[in-house]
Amino acid sequence: MIKSSKIFVGYRALGFVCNHVPLSLRYINRRNENLVVTAVGKSFHTYGCSKLDLLSVSGQHPEEISCLTSDAYLVFTACENVIYAWRRGTELKHVYKGPKENVLLLLPFGPHLIAVYEDSTLIVWDIKAEEITVEIPFTNISISAIVHPSTYLNKVLLGSRQGCLQLWNLRTNKLIYTFDGWGSPVIVLEQAPAVNVVAVGLECGDIYIHNLKFDETLMKFSQDWGAVTGLSFRTDGPPIMASTSTMGHIAVWDLEKKRLHSEIREAHKGGISGLKFLPNEPLLITSSSDNSIKIWIFDLPDDGGRLLRLREGHSGPPTKVRFYGVNGKSILSAGRDSTLRSFSTEADNLNKSLGQASFNRKAAKRKGVKHDTKKMLPILDLCSEATREKDWDNIAAIHRNSKIVTTWSFDRSCMGEHKIMHQRFKGLKNVEALCLSISTCGNFVIIGYNTGHLDKFNIQSGMHRGSFGKEIAHDGSVRGVAIDGFSQMVVSGGSDKLLKFWKFKDHSEIASMELEQSVSKMILHLESAVLAVAMDNFKIVLVDIESKRIIREFTDNAGSVCDMSFSADFRWLIAATSDSSIKTWDISSGKLVDWFTVTPLCVSLTMSPSGEYLATVHAGSPGIYLWANSTLYSNVLLHPLPELYDPLQLDLPMITMDGRNENNEVTIEDEADDSVAEFKSPEQISDELVTLSLVSKSHWLNLLDLDIIKHRNKPKEPVQVPKNAPFFLPVVSGLKPTFLVEDSDSWKEKREKSNILDVMQHKSEFYKILFKSNETENYGIVLDKLKEMSSSKIDVEIRCLSPENGGSEQLMECLLKVLSESLKTKRNFELIRSYLALFLQIHHEIVAKSEKMVEILQEIKHDGSWDSLREKINYCLCLGNYIRSAVI
Repeated sequence: MIKSSKIFVGYRALGFVCNHVPLSLRYINRRNENLVVTAVGKSFHTYGCSKLDLLSVSGQHPEEISCLTSDAYLVFTACENVIYAWRRGTELKHVYKGPKENVLLLLPFGPHLIAVYEDSTLIVWDIKAEEITVEIPFTNISISAIVHPSTYLNKVLLGSRQGCLQLWNLRTNKLIYTFDGWGSPVIVLEQAPAVNVVAVGLECGDIYIHNLKFDETLMKFSQDWGAVTGLSFRTDGPPIMASTSTMGHIAVWDLEKKRLHSEIREAHKGGISGLKFLPNEPLLITSSSDNSIKIWIFDLPDDGGRLLRLREGHSGPPTKVRFYGVNGKSILSAGRDSTLRSFSTEADNLNKSLGQASFNRKAAKRKGVKHDTKKMLPILDLCSEATREKDWDNIAAIHRNSKIVTTWSFDRSCMGEHKIMHQRFKGLKNVEALCLSISTCGNFVIIGYNTGHLDKFNIQSGMHRGSFGKEIAHDGSVRGVAIDGFSQMVVSGGSDKLLKFWKFKDHSEIASMELEQSVSKMILHLESAVLAVAMDNFKIVLVDIESKRIIREFTDNAGSVCDMSFSADFRWLIAATSDSSIKTWDISSGKLVDWFTVTPLCVSLTMSPSGEYLATVHAGSPGIYLWANSTLYSNVLLHPLPELYDPLQLDLPMITMDGRNENNEVTIEDEADDSVAEFKSPEQISDELVTLSLVSKSHWLNLLDLDIIKHRNKPKEPVQVPKNAPFFLPVVSGLKPTFLVEDSDSWKEKREKSNILDVMQHKSEFYKILFKSNETENYGIVLDKLKEMSSSKIDVEIRCLSPENGGSEQLMECLLKVLSESLKTKRNFELIRSYLALFLQIHHEIVAKSEKMVEILQEIKHDGSWDSLREKINYCLCLGNYIRSAVI
């Protein structure tokens, strides 16, 4: 069972695209599309190349994936010394456990899989049988690359760290030929479109196009950017080859003219790990350790490449995260790569980048963001206000060791023009902006500095609009600032152990409050006007800014507070501390109600305005992790934790999609999978689920209200009674009176008194079917008969079951038994419940006096179908009401 805290359950992770493991390209005939597979920590992603949309996310591996490859049928991943084969990108099909050494290289080889381990042992696995067919240990060379030359049956070409190449026949386990090499370790081997020709990429940066048949080098290229990390040939016409390096550049070589054709500099911020030309298309796809995938199209007049599509996340770990707006659907995150990004909690295609912080944005565009000499340091804190997002910049951010505050526009998805700084700081060093806050009207931003100054600026124009205090607001640095919801009051906290209250308009001081220790961080809950203040002694106090007094104090922290957040309903205060803990306090009781630890350390967190998610970012991880609030979906009783409570160590949420895209459509179909999902009829799923009938609502919904309906529909004129049949003609009573037809041979026998009484008794067709079903235990015929009747007819037939209306208690027991046995089948659920309700409404007095009927009702009561169904219905109703209220 997955461990979770009382309140928060790991939901999913955002912002992961790829890592340093090279990508793998596969083509699926049924989709008529190329798919790219990338590794992301302990799982792998599958993207469609047409839109670069995420199609599926695999299950979690025990450790991080070290290498991967794929063919048209399966995706193969290696984790330590174990190899996994996946179908459809999500279904684990095979597991291959080999030597103790870790897997270094993988290569699909028809019905086999070639694996090279770190001790240079080559093993050939039978994919279906999961058995080893060939094992070749290498002691003289260290294998570093492998490729299967086209048309070379049962043969593979191995590259080594020693620089030599070897051609092996895996069927006979014999070395066919050894190529001397070029004195540098082989990093990449790639098959050329021409037969017998391969490209060899070396660690020194040289690239050789070599003919294997004659052991002859056809041409040589050299890139000055370091080791060759990838090679790929264009197959749609022009003789073009692309190569990559650890510096993030792409070189395009003209094989016909044997020279450099073009180059794409700064294609990625980090080293390029994967490179593939799409078959028969002028498209090149690359992946990098900077957490990005890019597709380049070669359609320029000089056959050069340009960026067509990209998908990226933070290349450095985020430092600050905040929900944007009031709907809780977008998350703003600032990373150590000096970028500001927005991630959607609904669909990955809504993610966007607001750009990289730069002192000169125009120069950065000309030179490229990688070589931007005016690049700013990472963002440490940010605040936003969506009120005027379409009019001017609505996000403000402070940077590490910087006195300049930058503005950003969420609507235009870019950095603003203003660099906010007071003129007094011009030319001064060691001045830093430490905290900031935007007014709810979206017009002003207030900034606190380490010099003790507290300034107000107009965010639209960037102009200074006043300062708080005569010269400085605090004797020490200003570490926290907040503006109330009506933009009438400003609260500032400093290292001088003071909390000061100021008028927003004239900047005069209203009052001050002395605290035990210096202020570390501050956050304000606007609706309740309560301020949470974290101090250097690890305590957190809640201050009512209206009465200006402390209303709560939380002292059970074992480390400094990294970040804090209120729940939207002001029910909890959530804090991340430096001891890797995430704690939740109940504000009304002032007690700690939830506590868990995570690894690595949580550096920032924020609670969704809708109360649905808690978003956290952690040291060393480029992703954003979402935790679901379980109290919205289930009944959770929160009690104060005991003093000696041992917190749970929780894993970070996984990257999951259940194999479906944003449109909830099945995404991947492998070539070898011809099976179709088996259809299950209601009869087959009755053991698992409660099924309803296909009868219209009018048949059963109004059974309990027939008296009201009849009274409402009572005719104004009296109904004409049909003429009775002559008294001497025997009639069978019922809803449809029929004449009694008797055989002529038995006419004399029927004249007996007992037989005449039987004729006069109620023996309708429903009566006969009811008795027959109890004798044969075929209860379905009774329900089938009831389905054919109208609501009024059902009411009459059930009323006629009582002794006073011509029936008997035995007849009533038969109907109850039919309903009881029918409920056990879990079919026609609503019909049976309606019939039972009508029966009890009419005959409740008789039923209460009969022991047998009470026993049958006890059996029906202990049936768990309704309890299970009621629980699911209530769950769906609560979830729907919550979503509707959140949207409104």
